[in-house]
Amino acid sequence: MKHKYYPVEPISDFKELVRKSTDKFAERVAFKYKKEGKYAPITYAQFREDLEAFGTYLYANGMKGKRIIVSGENCYQWALSYLAVTCGDGVIVPVDKEIPADEIHNIAKISDSAMAIVADSVAEKVKDFDFGEGYRIIRFSELAGLIEEGKALLAEGNRDYLDTNPDPEVMSILLFTSGTTGSSKGVMLSQRNICTNIMEMNKMALITEEDTFLSVLPLHHTYECTCGFLVPLYKGSCIAYCEKLSLVAKNLCECQATVILCVPLLVDTMYKKIWINAEKKGLADKLRTAIKINNVTKKFGADLSKKLFATIHDSFGGKLRLIVCGGAAASPDVLKGLRDLGILTFQGYGLTECAPLAAVNRDVCFKDDSAGLATPNGQLAISEPDANGIGEIIYKGDNVMLGYYNAPDLTDEVIRDGWFYTGDLGYISKEGFLHITGRKKNVIVTENGKNIFPEEIEEYLGRISCIKESMVIGDVDGSGCVCVKAIVYPDYDLLNADLAASGITPDSEGYADAVKARITELVNEINVNIPLYKRVRKVSVRRDEFVKTTTKKIRRFDEANKNGEEL
Repeated sequence: MKHKYYPVEPISDFKELVRKSTDKFAERVAFKYKKEGKYAPITYAQFREDLEAFGTYLYANGMKGKRIIVSGENCYQWALSYLAVTCGDGVIVPVDKEIPADEIHNIAKISDSAMAIVADSVAEKVKDFDFGEGYRIIRFSELAGLIEEGKALLAEGNRDYLDTNPDPEVMSILLFTSGTTGSSKGVMLSQRNICTNIMEMNKMALITEEDTFLSVLPLHHTYECTCGFLVPLYKGSCIAYCEKLSLVAKNLCECQATVILCVPLLVDTMYKKIWINAEKKGLADKLRTAIKINNVTKKFGADLSKKLFATIHDSFGGKLRLIVCGGAAASPDVLKGLRDLGILTFQGYGLTECAPLAAVNRDVCFKDDSAGLATPNGQLAISEPDANGIGEIIYKGDNVMLGYYNAPDLTDEVIRDGWFYTGDLGYISKEGFLHITGRKKNVIVTENGKNIFPEEIEEYLGRISCIKESMVIGDVDGSGCVCVKAIVYPDYDLLNADLAASGITPDSEGYADAVKARITELVNEINVNIPLYKRVRKVSVRRDEFVKTTTKKIRRFDEANKNGEEL
């Protein structure tokens, strides 16, 4: 059965989005931020007033039509800066606050930006760099005063900013995929690209003004920016800012969040903690029984999740109803496991070049082992499929980028005949669900031409409770043949508890050998479920966590990850 899409309000640009939402939801809370240890509210009416004042200030200070960097932690000032620039005719350049100062400096030069609006920590990091004559760096802590200056200008009748409307077809957002070195590219997005995506997500998942989003993932990524910032604003929802990753559960409770966007690592951690706590309290068997009972009653229209799993729901604030996972493939077992507990969890697939959504599972129609269905306006296809239907995933839709900044040759490589060539490999089922098998550049090719996708093996390794993170690479065995090597970072708390039963502690002589032997034993247990040529032949155990991006993806080609210190 084909489910109908949810109705949406058409928008063509960000200024229209802000106007419609602030008119309709003026007195509702748009943002919650931490103030003196508690969440404080900002209404839609106040947000619009601040936005128009700050935009007016920028225009009065020569920033009309300019390119402006924004960089810092997720906060109201970040959101305000982003929309103040783009609701006029400027170009916003979101930058990762974690990258080195010289890379921020390079981005400023390459993007030809005229100003940077940044967190105080970023301002301190770049204070010794020469950004050029007239270049100004504004700190988030200065915004309140500048907003007051803008209000004074508005009171005097200055309408330069108010009377400017963005062109939805031109570059309005310039995103650099990874600093300014190596294979980094500047992705040019228009407001039409992103507004298309905003409407698409709302067609496929029900979001309402009653929802509160907890913003956790970095806003300079299109996933969080489009789906965790602009989508809730479009629907009149509230956005609460997470203080830091270690406080996600605490902040979920404090802001009574109903929706959170996650990456697989965060979802896995949440799910594992549920079962670890159940095991510690001796309630794991009861929990399994309750899940079986609830899955039966749901078939008859009676979902008892809130009652049977009240303690679990309360640990997340009692109102969490939806988790959307993206950024990498999530474990189907974890997605189903959270849903069994009454928290709807599904995943999607996107790329910066698609603003970002290309496919997503629906809240009423999903496959846990898939990346979802094509967006309503988009088309998915497989280029040059092999005998198993696997080939490069290509996508066509109004959300596909304008191109790579100052790189027409690179643009022509990936956009051909209107199709965007993603560089990802996968296949599409008869029902239309997209299944991703790996990245073209990650594929391990054996000497007899067989392809091994690291992501597939990593998914198997992720099922081992004592393995916290893993990365699979190609290596060479003793006979000179290509083999699969797993680099593993264990969950040392679980592993040490396991080894303690044999009298082995971290202080014991031979501890490192015992850890490697136990991990190898666990890997061999899952090897029996993997085809012979794909089996893990080498295991390396890391002492420390992998180096990751700000969205908690392992940096696969970082030498520190391939050759990190072994236990």
